[in-house]
Amino acid sequence: GTGALRVGADFLATHFSESSIWVSSPTWANHKGIFGAAGVSIKDYAYYNPANHGVDFEGMLADLKTVPAGDVVLMHVCCHNPTGVDLNIEQWTEIAELAQAQGWTPFFDFAYQGFGSSVEEDRAALEPFVNRGIELFIASSFSKNFGLYNERCGSLTVVSKDAETAGRVNSQVLKTVRTNYSNPSNHGGAIVSTILNDGELTKVWRSELDGMRDRIKQMRSSFVSELAARNSDVDFSYIQEQRGMFSFSGLSAEQVAFLRDEYSIYIVGGGRINVAGIMPSNITYLCDAVAKSLSL
Repeated sequence: GTGALRVGADFLATHFSESSIWVSSPTWANHKGIFGAAGVSIKDYAYYNPANHGVDFEGMLADLKTVPAGDVVLMHVCCHNPTGVDLNIEQWTEIAELAQAQGWTPFFDFAYQGFGSSVEEDRAALEPFVNRGIELFIASSFSKNFGLYNERCGSLTVVSKDAETAGRVNSQVLKTVRTNYSNPSNHGGAIVSTILNDGELTKVWRSELDGMRDRIKQMRSSFVSELAARNSDVDFSYIQEQRGMFSFSGLSAEQVAFLRDEYSIYIVGGGRINVAGIMPSNITYLCDAVAKSLSL
């Protein structure tokens, strides 16, 4: 995850030193830290529309049309963190056509494969790019979908236009790795390899991953219906449409402070909630408190 992003960032800083990386507004808090620390110039493109709690696709397209050839665009494949709003396949196809026409390089952060719809469906966003022969980076994380947070386990995939380019890129990435951490910690990778090379273990893993995803979806539905049952004037149905572990709740800074001070409910200042932290045991307490905060 983070390690794969940093290796990619160091590679860009060395071999594309004139290039900027463009990140969504907003994006994961650590993206700017990672690429900034590597010395890569960072720019923003429009992404989230707070008015309808969805993607500002027109703004996104307009900004990406200004990205010069040779620059890099960082995109979340699914379960966008922190907003929980994703592009659909038609929109991804349009972005892929734009990348090809303009000559900028996609860099995909794939932190939540399996948390959106399924392991297979979540990678559909990549196919319009790969099918067009676009060179790209993919940083995958096994922190969430394998539960290997403290093993710092992930991978960097670089798709090149031909085998010769791939060989050159591979040798340069290995040099980057050598100066960064030399050898990766083996334990997490060995766990993932063991599971994916054993059909029975893979089945068990997929079943547990499906269970995690379905539970989060159920908590989203329960949150919406519980607030509706409290005669909330605010329509929270968009929470059901958002995907993954996080969502922008739409709560104001004043409401976030009220929930913290009066109910010890901790939500990030911008209103981002970790939906995975909602459980059957705390949802009544949470929705009671949120309903009260809405009357402020």
